[in-house]
Amino acid sequence: MKILFGVQGTGNGHISRSRELVTRLRESGHEIDVIISGRKEEELKEIEVFSPYRVYKGLTLVTYRGRMNYIETMFRLDLGKLMTDVLSLDVNGVDLIITDFEPVTATAARMKNIPSLGFGHQYAFPYDVPIARGNIFERYTLLNFAPAQYNAGLHWHHFDQPIFPPVIPRHLYESGAVTVRQEKVLVYLPFEELEDVAALLLPFDGKEFYIYGKSREDHDDGHLHYRAYSREGFLQDLQECSGVVCNAGFELPGEALHLGKKLLLRPLDGQIEQESNAMAIEELGYGMTMHSLDGNVLRDWLHKPGREPLVYSRTVDYIAEWITKGGWDDLSGYVEAAWADCGKH
Repeated sequence: MKILFGVQGTGNGHISRSRELVTRLRESGHEIDVIISGRKEEELKEIEVFSPYRVYKGLTLVTYRGRMNYIETMFRLDLGKLMTDVLSLDVNGVDLIITDFEPVTATAARMKNIPSLGFGHQYAFPYDVPIARGNIFERYTLLNFAPAQYNAGLHWHHFDQPIFPPVIPRHLYESGAVTVRQEKVLVYLPFEELEDVAALLLPFDGKEFYIYGKSREDHDDGHLHYRAYSREGFLQDLQECSGVVCNAGFELPGEALHLGKKLLLRPLDGQIEQESNAMAIEELGYGMTMHSLDGNVLRDWLHKPGREPLVYSRTVDYIAEWITKGGWDDLSGYVEAAWADCGKH
């Protein structure tokens, strides 16, 4: 098939899981053209695997110090540019549009009557899964930002719903044994200011914190180790650490659960998906949460024991097979097989 694949570029999690599915679909013989939106091209890291790709402005959400800024978000919305991009998008010969919460491709699918498939965590929320109360605007945005005709939703647990396990990078299955350092903690809080993160971590000098998010270069300051973005370095630190402190996105907590890392989540205030994820992680007993950079919560969490790996299945294999076979109305068999395969790798 000829597939147009849209990737939401605002979060590294979208890029990470889409990288896995695009690669798997190409291995299955499909022709994939990729569109990335939501971030400037010079700000996107390690996206060469998507070639050929195009970068569009799309729509993005603005945050400041761990909180959604809806007023600035509204000011930056450029619906005219979005519609211009949609109308000029050449979809000649496209058999299927897949969108990982990407609005240009999702809107093009609806306007140009092309079958569309939503891939990602956001597409689990139409089902009966934990969801924060939020407000009308937040719920509407979550469910209508980039809707699709068929859903391949992802979550850390199935909740007896037709949703898939998380997508885990192939590298985390294929790498050899890695020695875990109990004193090492991975910190990824990109919505917080670095000085606020440092103030939180500084008192805990018995741990070695590897901090990703806003550093432009690697440097160390005692037990605080600041790291610039590097997918390879990040995955290495993830494997070596004993625990992860991060915002309540989806991909990184899923990778941590897969590897058996204990989790402390700090949801982005006013972002219903992250608040829902924090709710789910506590309901499942998979980790702890803090709703501010709280040193007391961090202290309690650091004394918690580790956890056993969940070892998720190779989800993209099942999704790619479902896409290839057609019959997109019925995904229950693929979902059941994916969950049954968890714990076996």
